[in-house]
Amino acid sequence: MDSWKKHWGVGQWAAFFENHELPVMSRTKKMLRLVEAEKGELLAPKELSAIVLLDPLLCLRLLRQAERTKSHRLDHETTTALAAIMQLGIDEFRTLLLSSGEIEEANAGLLELEARATAAAQAAQRWASGRMDLNPEEVAVAALLADAGELLLWVYEPEVPQAAKDELLSGRATRSSQAQIQACGFDFKQLTMRCVELWQLPLLVVQLLRGVDSPRANLTRICSNTARHLVESSTTSNLALASDLIEVHELMPTVSLEWVVEGLVMLPDERKAELIVMANELMARKSNAST
Repeated sequence: MDSWKKHWGVGQWAAFFENHELPVMSRTKKMLRLVEAEKGELLAPKELSAIVLLDPLLCLRLLRQAERTKSHRLDHETTTALAAIMQLGIDEFRTLLLSSGEIEEANAGLLELEARATAAAQAAQRWASGRMDLNPEEVAVAALLADAGELLLWVYEPEVPQAAKDELLSGRATRSSQAQIQACGFDFKQLTMRCVELWQLPLLVVQLLRGVDSPRANLTRICSNTARHLVESSTTSNLALASDLIEVHELMPTVSLEWVVEGLVMLPDERKAELIVMANELMARKSNAST
């Protein structure tokens, strides 16, 4: 990394990212070509949106492009991948994807964060439907982009997020945000917010990411936290995941814990069973403490 970048703050990094065309994960192009070859025809918009929700960089690129080309006649925001694809058209979307630069998948930090983002989006899509949300994909998009600032750092300057990760692992910081400030001088969440505001992404997405107090914003936050705990494998992470499940259950008390845990598609069945037991025990303790 250039020495002068070490002193950059949120505004400078956001301006730097604005002047770059975002790449996509290399496997996303391969997936599109493979599925279309098997099907023998172009994919429908809904099928394409499912691919977008597996690649946070593509989703960010798509929403930026949709905002740039939005007609002034539109009286609504483009808040989902499906709506953005419908706005651009299938041909323009395919051109956007296939002409994008590619990320070589050898960056461990980037892959870990990308996996977290897709896990958060998958959980959000399922859990929002449990709340009878009018558009679960809006929550899924927000969950997918919750760590966009950090993701872009891993793409363009991996030394920066690696320094924060090392700070956390050293024990000099107990929370990710603390490690980021100590090692880099700013919180990566602040960078995410500066980027989405600078790029004028839909206000609804910005509000969900900002954490405006609402059930949908709370669910977005929980999905992001849950995905972070999912990629960990310690006893502490199991306890944190159980607490996450309880938070989700409190947002939608009419569904069962078993239904909630099925949203964690990355987990093997045996770990899902362990989490249900742990969550039930935590709820029992909480109930006993309140009586």
